[in-house]
Amino acid sequence: MAQVIAVAGKGGVGKTTLTGLLIQYLCQTGKGPILAVDADANSNLNEVLGVEVEATLGEIREELENAESSGSPIPPGMSKADYMEFRFGSALTEEKDFDLLVMGRTQGKGCYCFVNGLLQAQIQKVQGEYSYIVVDNEAGMEHISRGVLPGMNMAILVSDCSRRGVQAAGRIAELIKECNMHPSRVGLIVNRAPGGVLNEGTREEIENQGLELLGVVPHDDTVYEYDCDGKPTVQLPEDSPVRAALKEIVEKLGL
Repeated sequence: MAQVIAVAGKGGVGKTTLTGLLIQYLCQTGKGPILAVDADANSNLNEVLGVEVEATLGEIREELENAESSGSPIPPGMSKADYMEFRFGSALTEEKDFDLLVMGRTQGKGCYCFVNGLLQAQIQKVQGEYSYIVVDNEAGMEHISRGVLPGMNMAILVSDCSRRGVQAAGRIAELIKECNMHPSRVGLIVNRAPGGVLNEGTREEIENQGLELLGVVPHDDTVYEYDCDGKPTVQLPEDSPVRAALKEIVEKLGL
């Protein structure tokens, strides 16, 4: 079965950028195939990876839930489960070394338990085809905690250098415990550190939260420039200090 790596942190700390670079690194080092899952409500992992997305799973879930009343019924002779399997294929963006699923919006009005169960079944069918499933989560990790996505083997929490960011990471670590997810490892990456160095206040808060520091990624203006220009972050130069720092972290993790 695939190893599931969940990346989480509060908004704006750069976790999607690091998730994209992690996926790229695993592909480049022959660890694929990878299933990349964008489970953040603010979906933009595809932009970091430089791929186009045809449909999100949230859109398909809405379509199924509203099929009878929307004027776009399920084709005759097909069950909801069959139609979900058919539409699931259109939501899977296939690249050379990885595939991408975008979860999209969580859900609208009404109960989505049945459709979520169908979605869970489809993901279970394909997860054996991958070496790793890398999930870019929102802070609450809703899709994993609800069982829509597989349970995690490793949780990588991302923060900026602020105490609030580290505190948010600490709360996510507690949520993981409360939801009985039981990953083999939970650790913290501090992103956008000036000069790649943490001040004492940040280190103190990491210790207060009881978090394992996996590594520090330096601030790099090039990442900001790529974002402003609409360039995929995975096209960063090979000598990028962000790449170098992430490589060191991944090697230390033994991935």
